[in-house]
Amino acid sequence: METISEKFVHKLLQSDDNPCISLYMPTHRHHPNTEQDPIRFKNMIKEAETSLTQKYSEEETQVLLEPLIKIQQDYAFWNHNLDGLAIFRSENTFEVARLPINLEQLLIVADTFHTKPLRKFLQSGDRFHLLGLSLHKIKLYEGNRHSLEEIDLKGDIPTTIQEALGEELTDKHLTAASYGGVSGESSTMHHGHGSKKEEVDVDAERFFRMVSNYVETHYSKPFDLPLLLAALPEHHHLFQEVSKNPHLLPEGIKMDPFSSDERELAKMAWEVIQPSYLQRLTDLGERFGEAQAAGRGSDDYKELAVAAKDGRIDTLLVEADKVIAARITNLETGNTQRKYITNPRIDDLTDDMGELVMKMGGKVVIVPCDNMPTETGLAGIFRY
Repeated sequence: METISEKFVHKLLQSDDNPCISLYMPTHRHHPNTEQDPIRFKNMIKEAETSLTQKYSEEETQVLLEPLIKIQQDYAFWNHNLDGLAIFRSENTFEVARLPINLEQLLIVADTFHTKPLRKFLQSGDRFHLLGLSLHKIKLYEGNRHSLEEIDLKGDIPTTIQEALGEELTDKHLTAASYGGVSGESSTMHHGHGSKKEEVDVDAERFFRMVSNYVETHYSKPFDLPLLLAALPEHHHLFQEVSKNPHLLPEGIKMDPFSSDERELAKMAWEVIQPSYLQRLTDLGERFGEAQAAGRGSDDYKELAVAAKDGRIDTLLVEADKVIAARITNLETGNTQRKYITNPRIDDLTDDMGELVMKMGGKVVIVPCDNMPTETGLAGIFRY
């Protein structure tokens, strides 16, 4: 079972096998809805078989489909689903990934793997990290507008102040000393060296700094996602003060993050994230409009294909649910071939364009239909 990441997508893009089967479908987490998932999957296998037999022998088709058939018959497999399932199969590749988002049902058999839904998940501007923080517990989540999924930290980071500081924890707030009384008898007097609150604040500061550094190094920098803090009001100021993480948002959720269930926490998180997400989409649309007016942008797929091949595209906006049943036949001219998507050599042109831009070092952003600045499903901003 694979974790969805840019590295995983690049691995799929580098495959030179064909045919490549890309299967996406919605799944269910709980019984009895889980019972319909293997039935849906079986129908998609039949769809793949119909497509493959247009070009490949029955024996070649069955070899490719064999691991998918085993999954369909594995009862235990269907009892551990999230909201979406993605499977990739070619002669030398067999990858299975579960996703915390509802996927549209889609089967494509083509010369390359269809990765647009994965890139939609990775490159959509609505993804974020949420850090739930207290002195006694931390949890890190990856979220989007729909849900939160806890990240398994695998013991790599202490999750309580006691685990983090250990023997360095300031747990003695008073020291005792014996002094001689006027009668010559010894009596014990207690003298406080700093208040308990001051010492707790020092410990909290050290703990928060440790947590912040870990999250920045292992999650914020590699994934380049905004970080939202959920903590009690008195912890927000201190964490913001000690954190050097540029991904940390100034806004946050000022409450005990462990007093609400994940569904409610996800709703509150999206209320904070949504304004910046919508502003980012607006900024991208305006940036494209300015670039197009200056001759440094285009929505024509032939022109974009040539520019992508030359490495000229800085940012490509791709409409989220747009499917163009065509493939680029000549990168020098941008010529394309249009056929039915069931043809085993035809992929989605918007998917191919996104993959090509990624390979050449450009950035791809998946944009909802309502926020797309063009009608063609593509909008490219050139480097020069």
